[in-house]
Amino acid sequence: MAELIDTPSQEIYSGSMVAILSIFAGRIADTGFDPVPLMLEAVEIAKSKPLSEVLWASPRELLNIFQADEIGCQVITVTNDILKKLELVDYDLSSYSLDTVKMFYNDALSAGYTI
Repeated sequence: MAELIDTPSQEIYSGSMVAILSIFAGRIADTGFDPVPLMLEAVEIAKSKPLSEVLWASPRELLNIFQADEIGCQVITVTNDILKKLELVDYDLSSYSLDTVKMFYNDALSAGYTI
């Protein structure tokens, strides 16, 4: 992923001041690229710069919170819609599937369809 950046990350920031390195990981993912390798690289660079933290900006799904935590990203911006999904963590997949089928069924009935 680093080949997408013209200037190596190490040369952009010297680490001599307090900084938050905000990377729009969600937008990277929107282009079809996995943002995790680039975010991990940023976290590794920040480790050598004690006054800096990496911010995972623009997450698209709940999984991104866990990915950011796993790689050691210090900050993540999260919308309320994603935070609401935290109640689904460890939810039984069979129950979740049944809930989804019921939701589609009720939507069909509301629209006047019969199944």
